[in-house]
Amino acid sequence: MTTTTPHNGGAVLITGASSGIGEATARHLASLGYPVVLGARRTDRLAAVVDEIRTAGGRADYAELDVTDLVSVRAFAETALALRGRIDVLVNNAGVMPLSRLTALRIDEWNQMIDVNLRGTLHGIAVGLPLMEAQGRGHIVNVASVSGHRVDPTAAVYSATKFAVRALSEGLRQESTVVRVTVISPGFTVSELADRGGDEASQAAAHAATRQLGLPASAVAEAIGYAVAQPGSVDVNEIVVRPTLQG
Repeated sequence: MTTTTPHNGGAVLITGASSGIGEATARHLASLGYPVVLGARRTDRLAAVVDEIRTAGGRADYAELDVTDLVSVRAFAETALALRGRIDVLVNNAGVMPLSRLTALRIDEWNQMIDVNLRGTLHGIAVGLPLMEAQGRGHIVNVASVSGHRVDPTAAVYSATKFAVRALSEGLRQESTVVRVTVISPGFTVSELADRGGDEASQAAAHAATRQLGLPASAVAEAIGYAVAQPGSVDVNEIVVRPTLQG
């Protein structure tokens, strides 16, 4: 298996790329010479990010993407194949985190987290894995969370989805000797993750902790870049990135 490099690499697909870790990853990998294809629902934001990457000399494209819709994920991959001829890396980053205690019974938000965080990752694998197996190489990077290593009040369902992302990543790693698999587990990171949904008190606490402790999204992007840049014989399976002050 050969390494994925800016010189011989196909497309790097990044989901949830309109802000936060996804956007930072697109900018970082493009700065290293990788051709990136950004996906998210907010195409106006994607277009702006792609314009900025191109102005800086990077190779970038975008397509509308809803990771909860398998048809949309397939169309995203087909766009990347048409543009770049091959998919070498898939970064499954899209996620939501509406926090609340289980007693609040915010069932629609539970289902949203399952659909985006877990089902969205599975959709990415369902589309990317056969392509990578057929071409004899590839790399799937799944963004989990420190909440996939521990459970806190108000984050039970979110943690459940991230524990599941880690579990399916480990299963994929063992099943495939062709595709490299990396799990990135960020701690508090400055992003829009806690901006939508959840109960007011829980989301306010998450915002306060992020303001006090939060990593820049670029720190997580650099961890992803490290894993992607390794030789093909090296599979970096898991990286946990926390602010130094986070307990």
